Amino acid sequence: MRIRIVDAFTDRPFAGNPAGVLLLDSFPDDAWLQNVAVEVNHAETAFTHPLPAGGEADWALRWFTPTTEVALCGHATLAAAHVLLTTGAHRGPVRFTTRSGVLVATPGDDGSITLDFPTAPLTPVAAPNGVTEALGAEPLATFDTGPNTGDLLIEVADERTVLGLAPDHKALARYSKRGIITTARAEDPSQGYDFVSRCFFPNVGIDEDPVTGSAHTALAPFWSERLGRTTLTGLQASPRSGLVRTELRGERTLLTGHAVTVVDGELLV
Repeated sequence: MRIRIVDAFTDRPFAGNPAGVLLLDSFPDDAWLQNVAVEVNHAETAFTHPLPAGGEADWALRWFTPTTEVALCGHATLAAAHVLLTTGAHRGPVRFTTRSGVLVATPGDDGSITLDFPTAPLTPVAAPNGVTEALGAEPLATFDTGPNTGDLLIEVADERTVLGLAPDHKALARYSKRGIITTARAEDPSQGYDFVSRCFFPNVGIDEDPVTGSAHTALAPFWSERLGRTTLTGLQASPRSGLVRTELRGERTLLTGHAVTVVDGELLV
């Protein structure tokens, strides 16, 4: 069985967010899927299989971290679409049926792929007691991102604060279902991005996620309102880092990025 590792939201190897991708005939039992995700040991592994022609979607898609299945994942969707399109397994826009509805991945002329995802419904909330100490920074604004991701979005003072965060991951786990998205306005937009973020997801076994497409379904409406533009670029400033272009379209958010296959091998079980 073929298995690939794809770096998503980057145009070069060893950057962006790596994801495992397996093209299947059908989904085996959940225990097998979880075991493969543990073995791959990246933030997510994507499993996808073709659906009968004529339906609302072309492929079924599920995502697993090393500890659990998740309801929405951007970088592994980008990685799965990249494999389908570069191997010839699919041509043109790819419609995936998922736990978060039908998601469409559309290839661009420049080699990029654009994902059509549901926009996160942001709800202002009070900063929980203790989150400042766990994060190591004072929140300026705090939002719940809704059921698809279950994150807490926290704006901090500036880009330098985001870059310098060294949180207590164990302590952060108590404040949200999945984890914490931290963000600030770009210090110098001439560098090619409008806002910066880092994402910490200890509740799904990921202390820091390298580049999180799903988080940008919350970051896009947050920064579009503040910056007065519907099209933006975010830098997720993890050690691997990556860029996500966002376009807010009401209840949908478009996420655009590149991907690179770095491993193409054989799963022997």
